[in-house]
Amino acid sequence: MKYLYLLLNLGSISIPFLYSFHPKLKFYKFWKALALAMLITMLIFIPWDVIFTKNGFWGFNDDYFIGLKFLSLPLEEWLFFICIPYACVFTHYALLHYFPNMKVSKATAKWLSILLSLLLIGILVFNYNKWYTLINYAFAIVLIQIVLKANSKLLQHYYLTFLVMLIPFFIVNGILTGSFIQDEVVWYNNTQNLGIRLFTIPVEDVIYAFSLILCNLFLTELFLKRTSTISNS
Repeated sequence: MKYLYLLLNLGSISIPFLYSFHPKLKFYKFWKALALAMLITMLIFIPWDVIFTKNGFWGFNDDYFIGLKFLSLPLEEWLFFICIPYACVFTHYALLHYFPNMKVSKATAKWLSILLSLLLIGILVFNYNKWYTLINYAFAIVLIQIVLKANSKLLQHYYLTFLVMLIPFFIVNGILTGSFIQDEVVWYNNTQNLGIRLFTIPVEDVIYAFSLILCNLFLTELFLKRTSTISNS
């Protein structure tokens, strides 16, 4: 099915996009900040994606793509870094609008960040020769520490909103990695990861999603804050 990955992208963004104009949410006011955040995040994740694809650490099944490629990546893979972050950032703010107290304490966020970082470091000590595990977990460790220092309030909410986002994550990423379909849309070289799967999803993908969304959220809030500061000055 040539349009499968494209349909997954469009399906992921369609409802969040339509509800962006909801009078109570008015998410369209976040568009400028989010666009800048997505651009910067893509400057991190796209080169990573290109290098890993060219080195065979992961790859794409042409049966599920329309055939357009740029820098070795299918068009749908480029759209992934727009559609999925948009849907997830929208979900984060929508959840906080309806459940403003959806957060852990500042102390809990700090300890969760420390424990998660120590867990990832511990895994890396014994798996530093696996490139997906190494780059993925190392980036997450650095990102967590930056956000913890610069915007710990975001982590107080994100540790809970991310749990909600894991529901569509397991559906979409499950399909991409071979659940419910005959072959994988995206395949992985297991010599470059831990070889542990959550259903069909490499365990590293959970941290990858965690970092991708958190990076977009952190930058979006940074740009929103700067815009607000300029407006009030």
